[in-house]
Amino acid sequence: MEKQYYPQVGETLYKTKLPCGLQVAVLPRPGFTKKLCYFVTDFGAIHTEFTMDGKAYSVPAGVAHYLEHKLFDMPDRDVVEAFSAMGAVPNAFTGYDMTAYYFSCTEHFYENLRLLLEFVTTPYFTEESVAKEQGIIGQEIGMNEDSPENRLFELLAGTMYEKHPIRTPILGTRDSIARITPQVLTDCHRAFYRPENMLLCVVGDVEADKVAEIAEEMLKNIPSPQVTAVRRWDEEPAVSTREVAMQMEVAMPMFHLGFKCAPLPDGEEGVRREIIGDLAAEALFGESSALYLQLYEQGLIDASFGGGFEMVEGMAMLTCTGDSEDPHAVRDAILEQAKHLTETGVTEADFLRMKRSALGRRIRNMDSFDSMCFRICAYHFSQFDYYRIPDIYGQITCEDIRQFLKTVINPDNMCMAVIHPKEDA
Repeated sequence: MEKQYYPQVGETLYKTKLPCGLQVAVLPRPGFTKKLCYFVTDFGAIHTEFTMDGKAYSVPAGVAHYLEHKLFDMPDRDVVEAFSAMGAVPNAFTGYDMTAYYFSCTEHFYENLRLLLEFVTTPYFTEESVAKEQGIIGQEIGMNEDSPENRLFELLAGTMYEKHPIRTPILGTRDSIARITPQVLTDCHRAFYRPENMLLCVVGDVEADKVAEIAEEMLKNIPSPQVTAVRRWDEEPAVSTREVAMQMEVAMPMFHLGFKCAPLPDGEEGVRREIIGDLAAEALFGESSALYLQLYEQGLIDASFGGGFEMVEGMAMLTCTGDSEDPHAVRDAILEQAKHLTETGVTEADFLRMKRSALGRRIRNMDSFDSMCFRICAYHFSQFDYYRIPDIYGQITCEDIRQFLKTVINPDNMCMAVIHPKEDA
């Protein structure tokens, strides 16, 4: 395997691409008993349209999450019990643009690795089990509908975006999951769970070459059809509806304010824009900003207030959210402060402080097994080596922040979603 040393963070990463097409990354942690393994596919909730071997497919919303659930079924054993018997704790999650399966353990690592690779690449979908899962996921959808935080984001995304599939919840809807069949799951598994569309990432005291050897042995006979997924959507930059609201059982109004940004490209330029967006959010309404203190002292926000730069493949937005008795006053104050910052800029001292703090948090997170496994995988699919993050921070200037705010903070690409307390009948 290729050995890459990163002197700025003092880390060594082993990487290789196997003959079967799978990319493997191993981050050694000599002397640690814990071992963590992620097996990730470049397939998430937004990937519902694709071409495989020349045939076009359009699958129901929620299929990536549904497939994540069903892959834990195997014809000859209980996957969770098998992991538990070897001292491992397995789990999985589906995001908008990737799905991850993982386990942590202190012993029997290579046996657990084989089990992970086997169950994720073994499609086993019966009519009975797929129909049963509709009820289970339907309950998840119901719980999601009862969560004000989840509903608030979905209300915002569904209003801001007219074409990008982020407008649809990761879980799908009751109508969409009712259209998911064993054949739909089989097609999606064949299209996206092929080795060259996946990454195996391990953190711990393991032998990198042995990890690669086992992966090649387990995956070498998996077929690799020709697949092209829709990954860009012709979304207008402007927002057609500036505000949307609904009522739920909440104690006080909740708001989520978003400014639509241009989608980020892959690679270094995309990461550069991401970092600029993060720093701009910190400068505008971060906890150390003048605006945050002002709004807090005026009683317009509380500790629930926060924001940042959100991005998913094909979309990006600057957002903030929280509870407030007067969401419109918060929105107007943000617009006014953004205008001020574009005229005066962020001071050099504030900029350097924010940049050092943000980079420091990233570097501290590198001590976390879970954080690094996730970030190595997520940035891999964006064609970027996460350990080059310090280099990108070094390129960002004060002027980048000012120009970002000048371009992005615009009423034309702004939308606010509000959940009001239900009125007494």
